[in-house]
Amino acid sequence: MDQNSNNIFYNPTVFKKTTRRNLPHWQQTGKMYFTTFRTADSIPQEKAEEFRHAKQQWQKTHTKPYNEMEKIEYRLLFSDKMNAWLDRCHGECLLAKHDCAAIVKGAIEHFQDQRYLLDHWVIMPNHVHILLIAHEAYELSTILHSWKSFTSNKINKLYSKKGAFWQSETFDHLVRSNQQLEKYREYIRMNIDKAGVLWSEKTLENRFLGVNRLRQDA
Repeated sequence: MDQNSNNIFYNPTVFKKTTRRNLPHWQQTGKMYFTTFRTADSIPQEKAEEFRHAKQQWQKTHTKPYNEMEKIEYRLLFSDKMNAWLDRCHGECLLAKHDCAAIVKGAIEHFQDQRYLLDHWVIMPNHVHILLIAHEAYELSTILHSWKSFTSNKINKLYSKKGAFWQSETFDHLVRSNQQLEKYREYIRMNIDKAGVLWSEKTLENRFLGVNRLRQDA
């Protein structure tokens, strides 16, 4: 890896793995992601239907295959709307309880430097935002599944609950540039000021050395 900051950002000329549920998910090794995952009760049913309808209407006026700008528009348009709904703190908002938030914090930090590098992150009352670089041996989906499975079991046991704690769908975005990274960092800081429960404002200032060290030591 040469000493070029662009190495941590999405590269359109390099192969990307694409998977899909309701949202498209792109993966490239060694790149920076902004990801959001939400509690199962964080979005009211009527809002979920509104979201699906808006997405269907957008898809009617945009023909596949989408160009790069349309793909970016798709992600930003629907993620912004979703985030606005999340900020209204629908549901039990169990993550506002520090014992629950501490479980999530512990899971997020557990494999730091082994499976991923963490940048800014924040635990909100009903969702989580994280900036991270995944180790090349671990796909983002595997990391997220591990976090969500472990914390779901622990929190359900703590509160004698059953069923899904997290929504199965996760929003993730490959960061395109340093400018976009700074915007995501600022967005996380705004969330911290608004209703953050637990958080970190750590910045990967020496990210090139960090990524190299991560790959060599794993």
